[in-house]
Amino acid sequence: MSLRLCAFGRVLIALALFVFLFASSAVLAQEAPPKVDVFAGYSWYNPGATVNGIQLGSNPAGFAISPTYNINRWFGLSVDGSGHWGSSGLGKNEMGSILFGPRFMARQEHTDFYAHGLFGWQTMTLDSAVPSGSYNNNGPAVLVGGGMDLGITKRFSWRVFEANYAWSQHNFFLKTQGLNGADLRSGLVFNFGGAPPLPPMAMSCSAANPAAVMAGEPVSVSANVTNIPPKHTVNYDWKTTGGKVSGNGTSAQVDTTGLAPGSYTVTATATDPKPRKGQGPVTCSSNFTVNEPPKHPPTASCSANPTTVRAGDSSTVSVSAESPDNRPLTYNYTTSAGRVSGTGASTTLDTAGAPAGPITVSATVSDDRGLTASCNATVNVEVPPPPPQASEIGTCTFDKDKKRPWRVDNACKAVLDDVALRLQREPDSLLVIVGHGDPATDKNNVDKYPAQRAVNSKAYLSGGEAKQQIDPNRVQVRTGAQNGQTVEFWLVPTGATFTQPDTQPVDENAVKPAAPKPAPAHKKKAAAPPAQ
Repeated sequence: MSLRLCAFGRVLIALALFVFLFASSAVLAQEAPPKVDVFAGYSWYNPGATVNGIQLGSNPAGFAISPTYNINRWFGLSVDGSGHWGSSGLGKNEMGSILFGPRFMARQEHTDFYAHGLFGWQTMTLDSAVPSGSYNNNGPAVLVGGGMDLGITKRFSWRVFEANYAWSQHNFFLKTQGLNGADLRSGLVFNFGGAPPLPPMAMSCSAANPAAVMAGEPVSVSANVTNIPPKHTVNYDWKTTGGKVSGNGTSAQVDTTGLAPGSYTVTATATDPKPRKGQGPVTCSSNFTVNEPPKHPPTASCSANPTTVRAGDSSTVSVSAESPDNRPLTYNYTTSAGRVSGTGASTTLDTAGAPAGPITVSATVSDDRGLTASCNATVNVEVPPPPPQASEIGTCTFDKDKKRPWRVDNACKAVLDDVALRLQREPDSLLVIVGHGDPATDKNNVDKYPAQRAVNSKAYLSGGEAKQQIDPNRVQVRTGAQNGQTVEFWLVPTGATFTQPDTQPVDENAVKPAAPKPAPAHKKKAAAPPAQ
């Protein structure tokens, strides 16, 4: 090996020692991945070139040292130094290089794959290919390739292989020539820095929320697992000593329906499907209590609808009851008068035979534990008013007009106007008009005039000068006993009946209203003769 190559090798060795000392003193506390890794190992090199018609031989002896500073998990910057010798024959050569460039790493759990592209300088010495003596030349160099590292421990890895395309350019005997060679390597990788070894997994459970419940109320618990290895997924399993647990990863809920009062435990187990050596499942637990339910009596309030009824009518008494403990309820009723029927949340009060005045209905609400609540409702019973009766509201006389004893005169019209007003105020009432006759004055028309008087009176109400427009269907016409030349007007309210005896209905198809007497015509005055 030439003195120049030996000196270059000593420089590389010094560089590797510097990186080693720097990494071990300043980077050891850094987190994973390692901040600095240093490859040191064997390197085989073939220049891949022919000089002066002689194929340069491969160098079976060689070394390489390559420290890399990792900026992050995937990217780093490398410095690479190498030396090669050992070729023989006419193509004997020696070379050394120092290169710089980026490295890209794909890190797996136990195996890392990488690729790099390095740029720098190469020095080469030719011996046999030179006419006399030796020949040295320096030129640019590129190393592009990649390899695989297999993890042994946190601090050591085995670089199973590294394969590179090695390009360089030299000027041999005033002729520039490129070398397209190959570089194969294997050796050890020393890792410095990064996080300390991950401690074993640990697990803790939160306090049950809430810690004390009534049966039926849910309980929630969550779990926290620390120190999970990167890219590992932990499986969770939840169990409880009471109730039904449903887990969802790091949290679970317990259905306490039907649990007896007492204390219960929820347990979580976390398992790593790909555990580290010595790492087994981890567990944690949390306790909760189911309390004895308090005994609250039910509450009740009563209401009656309607609150006032006539004797013989009914009223509904309703109870609004509630159990704070959600217990089933039953109902019982008593009354101070009348009769009650119904056992649910309402009952019917029958007031038949009950005296007038207030009646008290009492309700008692009980739960299945015998706790009760009571309430009262009052219903007032009134004596019903007498049924409505027909009443006479006016009378007209027809004795003033001797020639037309059926004509509705002005005095009778005034009476009819009052009758119409009453009918308008009471739109549900009916009117019965009863016409009478006088044998002494009506003589042979004692059967005719009463009907005509009644029909004429009706005609005034439904039409007439006053335009009262009373619906004819609300007016009945009848004739009665001989009671003078009169017409009686009877108001019949809803629910009442006309019960006057000795009256007969008038056939209005046979008896028509009398036509009003036309006004007398006035003679026109003769026109004055024209002025002379």
